[in-house]
Amino acid sequence: MKTRQPINILAISGSLRANSSNNAVINAALNYFPPGVKVSIYEGLGSLPHFNDSKDPATEVTDLRNQLRMADGILICSPEYAFGVPGSLKNALDWTVSSGEFVNKPLALITAATGGQNAHAALLLIFTALSANLTRDTTLLVPFIRSKMNSAGVVDNPGTLNDIKNVVLALYSLICNKENEDQ
Repeated sequence: MKTRQPINILAISGSLRANSSNNAVINAALNYFPPGVKVSIYEGLGSLPHFNDSKDPATEVTDLRNQLRMADGILICSPEYAFGVPGSLKNALDWTVSSGEFVNKPLALITAATGGQNAHAALLLIFTALSANLTRDTTLLVPFIRSKMNSAGVVDNPGTLNDIKNVVLALYSLICNKENEDQ
């Protein structure tokens, strides 16, 4: 597989807590990207204004859209709040509906929560509506995530780590395949 270097990944945690299990999953995922992949973690989720259909969006929205546009692939890890998608993540996604940053963009989605099924299903529908490029191999539901972490807040369950690795490698493969098709 011939690809240009570096490949740029934008990672987004759906949780605003610094010590969240979703950040721990993203940190675990960082270990599995091949050499030549640059991963940036989006830090602006909590500062986005509430969605509106303004033709002149705030600087924070323009920054999000630019980071998504510049990424070769996106990794999103989300919790489930009240059986649904966290409001701050949904708000960020709403800002991309009309601007199209997710259209055909390779995407990996990991939902890590106590349960997670409802948020995961909702996010899959949302990314279908946004026309993101995700496959069965680039999606993962990790229920009972806290039981798969050690007391230091690090994901240490071998099966879960292997599943995260497989999603990361599937995302990398999706990006490489897209680049080869575009040539």
